[in-house]
Amino acid sequence: MAKFETIDTAIIPGQGSELRLLKRNDEFSIRIAGAPGELMNTRLHGSEDALAELACQRVADRPGARVLVGGLGMGFTLAAALKALGEDAEVVVAELVPGVVEWNRGPLGVAAGRPLDDPRTRVSVGDVGLLLRREPGGFDAIMLDVDNGPEGLTRRENDWLYSPRGLAAAQQALRPDGVLAVWSAGQDPAFTERLRRVGLLVEEVTVRAHRPGKGAKHRIWLAS
Repeated sequence: MAKFETIDTAIIPGQGSELRLLKRNDEFSIRIAGAPGELMNTRLHGSEDALAELACQRVADRPGARVLVGGLGMGFTLAAALKALGEDAEVVVAELVPGVVEWNRGPLGVAAGRPLDDPRTRVSVGDVGLLLRREPGGFDAIMLDVDNGPEGLTRRENDWLYSPRGLAAAQQALRPDGVLAVWSAGQDPAFTERLRRVGLLVEEVTVRAHRPGKGAKHRIWLAS
């Protein structure tokens, strides 16, 4: 089998760690230099698709629905959101690493169908936490997939998003009857309780990393 080859690198702002984009035939992988394993792979995106599908199905019938995707990654959550929503929707995607945006506009984009080219897409380069605080009542749905989950952080600054203050900011950024969807690589009962303590009704859904019904079990919280 052919080996992965690094085709580009990008620095994570404020941290200095290096992200690497690797390719093997038509398969892409994103990894952190010097860390074991991989963050993302184009062959394993079933749970990223489900994150958008589960959230957007609750708001898809709203005229001019506006949703936020926290974390562009390989573009699969964004693509699934666009597929689930109407032609009058707007999908804002916040991505901290400028290089990841460029990868999705370049060689990586074909994997998810180039969702950045969709006229309903708006890109915000920067910390999704700042965007949440700038736009109270701005979104019908918020989907957060900025790390490996509340306790699986690769960037410590992301801890704020999953804290009571971060969750309260997300709640305030929602429109009436909006939904907050959070992706995680695994279960986290403490995070479930944290969501409830800020006054959110919580549903937990187990999804597979690869469809149909294969791969690791991931967790999605739907809070409203």
